[in-house]
Amino acid sequence: MPKMKTKKALKKRIKVTGSGKWMRSGAFVSHLAQNKTTKQKRQLRGWSEVSASDYKRLKDLI
Repeated sequence: MPKMKTKKALKKRIKVTGSGKWMRSGAFVSHLAQNKTTKQKRQLRGWSEVSASDYKRLKDLI
């Protein structure tokens, strides 16, 4: 049985920290920024941790 291939789309969207946590960027950032408040855009910056339920679903893909 051959090895499972990594899903490249997921690989591009997450990064792994030194302690092994998976980090993801938030949604709703890419366009239509003029309709969002400054507070909303500021809070969407950066990375957030992948939730436990999503981790269970995604670990087979990477």
